[in-house]
Amino acid sequence: MQLCSAYDILSKFLTIYFWLMLAYALLSWFPSFRRYRWTDYLAMLVEPVVAPVRRIIPPVAGLDLSFLVVLILIQWVNGALVAPYACRFY
Repeated sequence: MQLCSAYDILSKFLTIYFWLMLAYALLSWFPSFRRYRWTDYLAMLVEPVVAPVRRIIPPVAGLDLSFLVVLILIQWVNGALVAPYACRFY
């Protein structure tokens, strides 16, 4: 039962992190939102994960593909490695 709970927590964490990253990516299209303090906190959560990937995959023609790589990786880890072992009580 304990292991089941750990997978549930990890699955929920990955899902929330996915949505935080997606929100950060969408906010990058609207520079007027960068003046708010909460966007700094969002950047502190997202940038440490994206920065190492960005060093490997630099932006191409102004498009940051590192975000896409990390989003796909999060979805793959959650869908293939974590979610099948998470307990679902419906």
